[in-house]
Amino acid sequence: MDAKLLEILVCPICKGPLHYKKNEQELICKPCRLAYPIQDGIPVMLEDEARKLPAEEEVE
Repeated sequence: MDAKLLEILVCPICKGPLHYKKNEQELICKPCRLAYPIQDGIPVMLEDEARKLPAEEEVE
């Protein structure tokens, strides 16, 4: 994932910063508890495509 792209991407819901999880290929929004997938190197920034993080899942 390109570092410059990571700097400008924000959560489409709250406009907060995203955290890149390389192993899972996801961008995490801590406040919204959503994980946006990265497919073929392209972030899918759609709320409907995001995975809701369960309460017990640690958000780093």
